[in-house]
Amino acid sequence: MLKTTLRSDLILLLAAVIWGFAFVAQRIGMEYVGPFTYNGVRFALGTLVLLPFLFMSASKNEPLVRVSHPSDRRKIAIGSLMTGLLLFGGVALQQLGLQQTTAGKAGFITGLYVVFVPIAGLLFGQRSHLTMWIGAILSVAGLYLLSMTGGFTIAHGDKLVLYCAVIFTFHVLFIAWLSPLMNSFLLAVTQFAICALLNLIVAFAIEPVNISSIMQAWLPIAYGGILSVGIAYTLQVIAQQTAHPAHASIILSLEAVFAVLGGWLILHEGLTGRMLAGCALMLMGMIVVQVKWK
Repeated sequence: MLKTTLRSDLILLLAAVIWGFAFVAQRIGMEYVGPFTYNGVRFALGTLVLLPFLFMSASKNEPLVRVSHPSDRRKIAIGSLMTGLLLFGGVALQQLGLQQTTAGKAGFITGLYVVFVPIAGLLFGQRSHLTMWIGAILSVAGLYLLSMTGGFTIAHGDKLVLYCAVIFTFHVLFIAWLSPLMNSFLLAVTQFAICALLNLIVAFAIEPVNISSIMQAWLPIAYGGILSVGIAYTLQVIAQQTAHPAHASIILSLEAVFAVLGGWLILHEGLTGRMLAGCALMLMGMIVVQVKWK
């Protein structure tokens, strides 16, 4: 049992490392292509990576959809469309925000969805706990130290990433509702394909899209698509079949820490003492919200 738990935790840690360093790839990719082009190509790649896993699931006679009534199937179709739309909105705002903020700050601000999810759950009648409010207060204090400028205004790039975290909050709630009703790989492929299509439509409408620029950005695009979207998602699905839920949520929160580390190592991004204190408070807030305190 201990060996299985350790294996799951290490797989989740690898996924967190991949996702954290993906913020670096996202910033580098935009040196060559626009934000919507980058997202469109990387999510298209991620969709292709996941297709073999979907086919393997189908070949094992696993039901792709776990409902039979036509009205339920319509709800699943609408829900899948909504997850794709929310994912598109979230990654678009994140990518636009990354044009004006650092990879490290974006990683921590995006991670606030972990705190927002239980707060948003109040809208659906879920119970609140004291730890949720403690975590929220810590995170807001951390956000203040990390991103606030003079006059109590938040930097524009950080504001876009904050909006992204709000959208990801509702994306997580939709995923939680859909996950028991359909195969996890079908859900992933559907939302990733919708996200890729919408990004590419916007890219062709407002950005210069050409093959030479995409080829120049092949490494950050490949990292963002194959590793971040495709492989890391698969690692998460595999690990969470046996991982302890508290372990999984806390380990995946470390994505923000690896975003800061990647920004420092590769992009030479600096953090002041005030900003580091903000990161620490936000990480504490994320962990406090997820731990089931006795």
